[in-house]
Amino acid sequence: MKIYENTGSKDTRSGFGDGLTELGQKNKEVVALCADLTGSLKMNAFADHHPDRFFQVGIAEANMMGMAAGMTIGGKIPFTGTFANFSTGRVYDQIRQSIAYSDKNVKICASHSGLTLGEDGATHQILEDIGLMKMLPGMTVINTCDYNQTKAATLAIADYQGPVYLRFGRPKVANFTPENGEFHIGKAVILQEGTDVTIIATGHLVWEALEAAKELNEKGISAEVINIHTIKPLDEDAIVQSAKKTGCVVTAEEHNFLGGLGESVARTLSLHHPTPQEFVATNDTFGESGTPAQLLEKYGLNAENITLKAEKVIKRK
Repeated sequence: MKIYENTGSKDTRSGFGDGLTELGQKNKEVVALCADLTGSLKMNAFADHHPDRFFQVGIAEANMMGMAAGMTIGGKIPFTGTFANFSTGRVYDQIRQSIAYSDKNVKICASHSGLTLGEDGATHQILEDIGLMKMLPGMTVINTCDYNQTKAATLAIADYQGPVYLRFGRPKVANFTPENGEFHIGKAVILQEGTDVTIIATGHLVWEALEAAKELNEKGISAEVINIHTIKPLDEDAIVQSAKKTGCVVTAEEHNFLGGLGESVARTLSLHHPTPQEFVATNDTFGESGTPAQLLEKYGLNAENITLKAEKVIKRK
C-alpha cells in the first residue's frame, strides 16, 4: 500500500494564482479577467506583472463572460476568475450562448466551490456547478485535489483548445501530489491499487479517500483509490477496469450527488459493467454557514463516511 504524505497544507486557489502567474510569463496570449475578487482568486501577481493583460470588470460577471468570449476572436486565451457560484449559476446563459455554443477558447476558473467556502453560507456555496457545466456540449470540466495539481491544471488548460471549467477551493488542504507533475486532461490517476473496493474521488475528497483507504487497510480491506480530476471527458476505461477487479465502487465528492461525479460513474458502470455503488456527496440540499470542518463533518464528506460506505458496498457484492 502506497503512503501519501501531506507535504504542507496549501489552498488550491493559490495553485491557480501561481499557475496563472507562470503562464503570464510564458504565453503572451494569456489574459485574465476578474469580477472584483482579485485577492480571493490570488490573481494579484498576474495583475501586477501584466497590467495590460489584466481586466478588472467589477461585480459584472455576465459582462466578464461576454468580454472573454470576444477576446478569443483575436486569438487571446482568457482566464476568468470569480467564486464558483458566480462563475456558473449567475452567468449560465452567457456561458451557454457565448462560450459553449460558440465553442470559444475561454477558461472559466472557479474558486470557493462546494461547502468549504464555509462561513459565507448557502447563498455563496454551490453544490450543483459540476452538473451545470458538464451538461454543456463541448465543455471540459476539471476539479483538482490540491495545490500542486491545481497549478499543473492551470498550466495545462492554456494549451488545450476549447472551453474549460476549472473548479477549486478556498481552504488550505493537504498537498500530496508530486510537485511540478504533469497534468493530462481526461486521464484518471490511480493513487494506489487494491482488490476489495474501488474509491473514486475528486477535489478535496481525494485526500479523504486516501485516509479512508488507510483505515480500511487496518481492517484488512484492500482499497483502490482513483483521483478523477477530469469529470468531463471522463476516463471510463480506468473506472471500468477497476470495477471489474474489485467488484464494487464508492464515489466521493464535495458536490450534490445529483449531477456530480457519482452520477457520471454510475452511468459508465451501467453501460459497461453494472457494479454495486455507494455515494459520498450532499443529498439534494443547499449548504449553510459554518467552518469548513464543521460542514464536511455534518454532511458526511470525510474519510469516516467513505470508510462506512466502502464497508457497506462490499456487502452488496
